[in-house]
Amino acid sequence: MKFFKKLSLVTVASAVLLTSALAGAAWAKDDLKGKITVNGSTALLPMTLQAAKEFQKLHPKVKIAASGKGSVTGPQAVKKGIADIGACDWDASIDVPGFKAFTGQVANKVAVIPFATFVNKSVKVDSLTTEQLKGIFSGKITNWKDVGGADEDIVVITRSFGSGTRVNYQSKALDGGDIVKKEKNYKEVGSSGDMKTAVATTPNSIGYIDLTYITGSDVKALKHNGVEATTDNVINGKYKIWSYGYYMTKGQPTGATKEFIEYVQSKKFQDSSLKKLKFIPISAMK
Repeated sequence: MKFFKKLSLVTVASAVLLTSALAGAAWAKDDLKGKITVNGSTALLPMTLQAAKEFQKLHPKVKIAASGKGSVTGPQAVKKGIADIGACDWDASIDVPGFKAFTGQVANKVAVIPFATFVNKSVKVDSLTTEQLKGIFSGKITNWKDVGGADEDIVVITRSFGSGTRVNYQSKALDGGDIVKKEKNYKEVGSSGDMKTAVATTPNSIGYIDLTYITGSDVKALKHNGVEATTDNVINGKYKIWSYGYYMTKGQPTGATKEFIEYVQSKKFQDSSLKKLKFIPISAMK
């Protein structure tokens, strides 16, 4: 009997090794291949880079090149045929204020993006109302003392035209209010990374960005109408400055592009890597 027990254990161990070997062989023979080019939103870029890193480990024959220059460049690149995916902070298949729809493109929803007003560490204000923000970005309020801060000029940092972050911030944080260019104490930047750097290095400055970029002690997020900018407050409906992020494609995606988008939309990615980057899973929004 002892002999048969030993034999059974050896058989089970062999079966496990064989199963593992077969699984490894299947992975090694993965036939998904191709190159995927992603362009557009810098707000979505951290998510895209993380997803690309994970996807390429699963499918080593697929190469993914990702870059960000602003939301509008995403669907434009898809239209021109120089990108397979256009990352955009709005659904570019329909008209939105300031931008016409990109006909023939499909909007694949991939994330919920929380945005926040943030300031240089020198600013002593912790919360601003919609009306105060409208005054600051329109140029009517120019000194921090007028909104409860120190007697210092306010330096406005904003994104250039075509930024999805700007589109959403104007619509939701400013309630449709204008961002007015000024002769002094005003600067436009081209990406979320540039925005973070500009506010971090400019005393008395204010800007806006998605939450994933707000790190370190050199900047801080402000409350909006007394509500803290957190993913939990977006989900519970208290914080209103957010949008869906989309991967725009020319028609329905196919091949490696389809598989990559489905990976980004998967529960595995949405509930782990996506959350760690301070984005919100699509399924969390009712």
